[in-house]
Amino acid sequence: MIRFAAALFWLLAMCSLAVAQERPSLPTLLEGLAARDDLTPLKTVIVARSGAVVAERGYRGNRPSDSTNIKSASKSIVSALVGIAIDKGLLQGPEQKIAPILESDLPVSPDPRLQDITIGHLLSMQAGLGRMSGPNYGRWVSSRNWVRSALAQPFDDEPGGEMLYSTASTHLLSAILTRVSGKPTLALAREWLGPIKGFRIDGWDRDPQGIYLGGNQMAMSARSLLAFGEVYRNGGKTAEGRQVVPAEWIAQSWQPRTNSRFSGDIYGYGWFQRQIAGETVHFAWGYGGQMLYIVSALELTVVMTSQESAPSARTGYRDALHLLLGNIIDTVKAAPRLGE
Repeated sequence: MIRFAAALFWLLAMCSLAVAQERPSLPTLLEGLAARDDLTPLKTVIVARSGAVVAERGYRGNRPSDSTNIKSASKSIVSALVGIAIDKGLLQGPEQKIAPILESDLPVSPDPRLQDITIGHLLSMQAGLGRMSGPNYGRWVSSRNWVRSALAQPFDDEPGGEMLYSTASTHLLSAILTRVSGKPTLALAREWLGPIKGFRIDGWDRDPQGIYLGGNQMAMSARSLLAFGEVYRNGGKTAEGRQVVPAEWIAQSWQPRTNSRFSGDIYGYGWFQRQIAGETVHFAWGYGGQMLYIVSALELTVVMTSQESAPSARTGYRDALHLLLGNIIDTVKAAPRLGE
């Protein structure tokens, strides 16, 4: 029996070794992506394990150090700023009502339900107000006052109801941060997230009143986005051990609160969640395929940036990126010592 068990253990070990040897290394995997027609928009990929970059690649002349528009992936950064503001006492918490803060921008005859919208509703896209994303986005950003325009939209649901994905919700958070701190949101990001080595916002659009656009049009490099993701993977701490984002806020942000009616993905406070290759993955997603994935169980952080001129959801490209992450996860599981 002992000999049989030993033989079985050896056989399983040899099978695992054979599978690992058949699977390409991460650098080889990333190298081969350049030839894939389904990934033509791909600009960069970076893979980090336990805080160290183990593979990175740029495609078609793009580099991981180049600044790029991360689009709605910036919503996760705005969420972090809200969590820090709560920790600093500038905001009371997710249950705080927004109407008293934005009182000067409320409609003349406001819908009574505006008094029920909370910080948490904006974070989870459950404010109930009409969506200012997709086909309505252009009309919204053409208005003279984006905050007032967002608050004047008719209700499509009750506050706390279905997820209605809207960049206007995150922009209201940017306006709230500006009001309660007396500082521009970009200044807050540079001050509060500045201790993160490698993190830098290169550019960020503003509305006609000078408020930085919460949740869109933010420029940073793939490496900068990775640095931000690493802090979340590390429980809110920098590599040096400094607590930048409260650990409790990360837990709250990743708590399932609603679901996207388009993808079915779980949504928390500025973060999506789904199962990929058997692992729970939290991710930020921006138009065109700007992705920040965190796989906590594997201590894995992955960034993918893409051309931002075309949609990624209805074309199937986002699904191709999810599958690519699955390939990366499988490779990590098959070869734990990725540096070899």
